[in-house]
Amino acid sequence: MLILFDIDATLLTTSRAGVYAMLDAGRDLHGEAFHIENMDFAGRLDPLIIADMLRLNGVEPDAARMAAFRERYGRRLEERLTASPVARALPGVLELLERLDPRAATGAVSLGLLTGNFPETGERKLRAALIEPERFTVRAWGCDSPHDPPAREHLPAVAMTRHREVHGREIRGEDITIIGDTPHDVSCALAHGCRVLGVGTGGFSADDLMGVGAHHAVDSLADVEAIEAWLINTTR
Repeated sequence: MLILFDIDATLLTTSRAGVYAMLDAGRDLHGEAFHIENMDFAGRLDPLIIADMLRLNGVEPDAARMAAFRERYGRRLEERLTASPVARALPGVLELLERLDPRAATGAVSLGLLTGNFPETGERKLRAALIEPERFTVRAWGCDSPHDPPAREHLPAVAMTRHREVHGREIRGEDITIIGDTPHDVSCALAHGCRVLGVGTGGFSADDLMGVGAHHAVDSLADVEAIEAWLINTTR
């Protein structure tokens, strides 16, 4: 079985350091008038967010500008996470990972990430929140879609391929649980026959996530024992 975690507002919070670092990057590269008003960030892929941000500011998101923005965003995020200890694991996260680790060590469970982040920025956020990226053997990042335009719905298939590469065996959608805080997490799971646990620690409540099809939803991951039991009992 494979358990895939979203990062932002599911495993951790950075108090919007990522959003502000993107704004920093935009102003560094395109001037102080660069803005992010009315931008939608929740549950979206970073390449899509950056492309939309550039278009909002009248800049064509060609490959060179996208690459320059990604590099500057990474640098600015590192500065923000280093300057102020804003990143922290959300309630229950560290304990839940500790409880799942023995199962991962025996091969009964594989832990992974399915996130809109780039690998370099996702790992920075995890480390800043004292979560070791090495816990997660299967990783599907926001830049990993093989399609243009990319979509979060493409990432479960990427995770399945990575699981085969890492563990040497195929895995079915029904043996995967995706944990996330937005309707995007729910829809990408359902598109591949995966189970989904909604977590109301972002901008959507547990009821909201149940309403869009989550198999189970909780206000937070704080009730570690109950969540572990649900994960193990429903991913066998």
